[in-house]
Amino acid sequence: MAIPFFKEIKIGGYLMKQKLLGRKRYPLVLMLEPLFRCNLACVGCGKIDYPNAILNRRMSAQECWEAAEECGAPMVAIPGGEPLIHKEIGEIVRGLVERKKFVSLCTNALLLEKKLDLFEPSPYLFFSVHLDGLKDHHDKAVSQEGVFDKAVSAIKAAKARGFTVNVNATIFDGHSAEEIAKFLDFTVELGVGVSMSPGYAYERAPDQEHFLNRKKTKKLFRDVFALGKGKKWNFMHSGLFLDFLAGNQEYECKPWGMPARNIFGWQKPCYLLGEGYTKTFKELMDTTDWDTYGTGKYEKCADCMAHCGYEPTAADAALTNPLKAMWVALRGVKTEGPMAPEIDLSKQRPAQYVFSSEVQKRLSDIRKEEAEAAAAKAAAKAEAASASTAA
Repeated sequence: MAIPFFKEIKIGGYLMKQKLLGRKRYPLVLMLEPLFRCNLACVGCGKIDYPNAILNRRMSAQECWEAAEECGAPMVAIPGGEPLIHKEIGEIVRGLVERKKFVSLCTNALLLEKKLDLFEPSPYLFFSVHLDGLKDHHDKAVSQEGVFDKAVSAIKAAKARGFTVNVNATIFDGHSAEEIAKFLDFTVELGVGVSMSPGYAYERAPDQEHFLNRKKTKKLFRDVFALGKGKKWNFMHSGLFLDFLAGNQEYECKPWGMPARNIFGWQKPCYLLGEGYTKTFKELMDTTDWDTYGTGKYEKCADCMAHCGYEPTAADAALTNPLKAMWVALRGVKTEGPMAPEIDLSKQRPAQYVFSSEVQKRLSDIRKEEAEAAAAKAAAKAEAASASTAA
């Protein structure tokens, strides 16, 4: 099943509405993380380095639906952790689809075949299966043999059941253009679309040596796209975002385009970078000092070219300059010649390392909630006993 055309129409209409309303900042995709727990421990992941008290927490289905309505974005991506571990994931997705949200369920697919019965094919739902390359490369990236074969088997099973399936790949240094091109050829054989993004340099990721800097990213993607001339790779990105990856566009990050909601609340400023939380989406938008984040502004953003910050920028650019977007769509991504000027990093503010303090704060909150729940339970039990004695 291909991605329905009406999805593009609805999202295009949403973007046009934001423009007509004169909104400077607006969400395009809600990144919803109902849990951090995962059944893999990838070396490039900075999302699961939490104590068990935090990894055992879950957002309820009701909290997930309220977050989607509060945010108002037309799309909801559900990464994690591994969302298929969540016991209510079928109910969560069903409720989002009923609310006419386009749902991208991001999964490593280890549990996908087993849990397909929880879902129904819908033009509003697609699975986004994590594959970082062909078998040897992917299994090395996820630090476990056999994961690639299980993921591919799950993709075929889901497609056979009528589900739309894409794959998403995180690209790291050391992955050659030739290998990436072979992987993209393979996605064509599988009959799936593909999204790609250079890995963000998570400060807590076990492997800190294989994150791409911007210069390497642009060179690598130019080489990949040059190898793809004449081929029918089915990218799930806008043409201008691909052109940006190849160094032909110089964009500023729009972190509010893909806001993140997880068990802590609304994450400042984006899905990749956690520097505090707010209780409401409005508070996130109103109180985050957006001008202090992005490449050239903040050290932690220096090498970032990830889709969650720059795809919204590319979508906005397509609206303001449709002729450029059309030119790229017709001619393809330029793979030769001078690149767009790089952003000056000389005035960026230094990184602030707040992970440990944030974790301690959240653990204190969890212990306080547990103590209050225990006290309430004890009070209810005592009241019931008193009522029984009086009767």
